[in-house]
Amino acid sequence: MTAGDLALVVATVLCVLGFTALVVALLFVFRSLTELRGAVDKLTAETQPLLAEMRRSVDEARDDLDRFDKVLGSAEAISSSVEGASRVARAAFSTPVIKTVAIASGTTRAARRFRRR
Repeated sequence: MTAGDLALVVATVLCVLGFTALVVALLFVFRSLTELRGAVDKLTAETQPLLAEMRRSVDEARDDLDRFDKVLGSAEAISSSVEGASRVARAAFSTPVIKTVAIASGTTRAARRFRRR
């Protein structure tokens, strides 16, 4: 066997060892990926009910918010109506009430003066 043949045999053995190491490494990667896929499937199975419950909660909150918005709109409309009615009542009753108070005050003063004399 010549030196070239020996070098070829050594190179071939080293290539076979390297290829074997690569195959072993790929097997470890494949096993890790299989475990990872199992963990992802388990996580997906556990989170699906949580996501469904979260969606229901969000839908309920949206419905509650819509109802609250309607109630708030109604309260604003009632407030505007009461404010308008209050203005009308103030305008309608303020002048007669002021005149009644003035007459009562004037009558009381006249009665006091009349009693003094």
